[in-house]
Amino acid sequence: MRFAFEAVDESAFNNTLLAIDEFHHVSADADNRLGEVMRSIMRNTSAHIIAMTGSYFRGDSIPVLLPEDEARFTKVTYNYYEQLNGYTHLKTLGIGYHFYQGRYLSAIDEVLDTDKKTILHIPNVNAGESTKDKHQEVDAILDSIGTVTHQDAETGVLYVERKTDGKIIKVADLVNDTAKDRDKIVAYLRQMEHVEDMDLIIALGMAKEGFDWPFCEHALTVGYRGSLTEIIQIIGRATRDSENKNHAQFTNLIAQPEAADDQVKLSVNNMLKAITASLLMEQVLAPNFKFKTRRFDDEQENEPGTLKIRGFKEPSSQRVKDIVESDLNDLKATILQDSKMLQALPGEFIDPEVINKVMIPKVIQKKYPELTDAEIEEIRQHVVVDSVIKNGEIKEVGDKKFVRMAGKFVNIEELNIDLIDRVNPFQKAFEVLSKSVTASLLKVIQESINAGRIEMTDEEAVILYRDKIAPFVKSTGREPELKSSNALERRMAEALVYLRNKKRQKVAVND
Repeated sequence: MRFAFEAVDESAFNNTLLAIDEFHHVSADADNRLGEVMRSIMRNTSAHIIAMTGSYFRGDSIPVLLPEDEARFTKVTYNYYEQLNGYTHLKTLGIGYHFYQGRYLSAIDEVLDTDKKTILHIPNVNAGESTKDKHQEVDAILDSIGTVTHQDAETGVLYVERKTDGKIIKVADLVNDTAKDRDKIVAYLRQMEHVEDMDLIIALGMAKEGFDWPFCEHALTVGYRGSLTEIIQIIGRATRDSENKNHAQFTNLIAQPEAADDQVKLSVNNMLKAITASLLMEQVLAPNFKFKTRRFDDEQENEPGTLKIRGFKEPSSQRVKDIVESDLNDLKATILQDSKMLQALPGEFIDPEVINKVMIPKVIQKKYPELTDAEIEEIRQHVVVDSVIKNGEIKEVGDKKFVRMAGKFVNIEELNIDLIDRVNPFQKAFEVLSKSVTASLLKVIQESINAGRIEMTDEEAVILYRDKIAPFVKSTGREPELKSSNALERRMAEALVYLRNKKRQKVAVND
């Protein structure tokens, strides 16, 4: 579309319909070319646009569209609850975090079940889990399965004789970056039609977004993924409806962190909540803001998307500016993965000020040893302020702006749901397995999220239930819906959500 836009006059898009998939690649950032094309088409032509995406947020936290552009669309949400509820075959999704010690290759055969159609993503060569030799890793994985008997010269498919029972396993190696070999196997994967055409795909950067293999039952990913968008995209590879499966599984194989097991489990449960909230198309990242210092004599109006903070240190060098503009999300991921920070995440034993003023600067200094103390402080402020804003909501009262915490966006910590089913020994560490994510469980999570947004008293909920909801259900044969265009029906639906959440909280307290 970008090339078409550059090749023709804008007027060529008048009275056309543009349907765009993977729409989260559009960005409100001025440097995003696709975003610029979209804004130009929206403002200067009569084109009608359908925007589609499985995750309406970006891994870099920059909004897809500016609020004024987003407001021009009619929003239609089709989340995983509706998806699973409407499927014929696939009914449940499982999520597992498996922690290993040593090298991941020593644990791979314990999580790789070649009876399940699997996409295995090995770690990026720059990741801590990588051996730095991606081809040797593929060979080791193949060796763990059995013996490669031959490779089809025409298709590039590897045939591996499984050492446990002699069964032949068909494998696609997408890590091999020789163009001729890569083109062969990619062409084969694109034309597959039958469940027996492939058993295992080993990939590094491919077979994620937009890759379609409906028969895939298991998405096995090695290494920590800092981007929730990437995780959702990978899960999506295994959650197509297909007659060969009623359950899909996402497994993340990760090096065991240096933290107490209980704290790791708490972090895993929070990640499970974040993933399931994202599957429900709930926004777990707030819009992106630029931060500038507000001086005492600065009474100028804020530019759109900018927050001015009194005493805030702006970048004093190009290096700091580059880190703030390009590396902030990676830096935050590094901070959250730091062994001492992992121990502090539950917030029970370490004072927040110590985390803020001592621990975060140490991580920054370790990652960027060339920075001065003043530059480290500038970056620390950006990390802290950026994190606070991402978990809050900007409210305007008169000419002043306030940050309201945990307002519009889902506060994962306050989502009072335990998604961990069981914890088993695994290698010298352990594995954490989620409860099966079913349509009914997703509905419960959706209701819990909605309940946090509903302002209602116990008295109003009881009156609505007695005087309105019961007669409504009797006359219509269904419960009131939150998406109804009727205001009273929406309020009745909110009352139901409110009462059910109260009941869950009461059961949790009694337990």
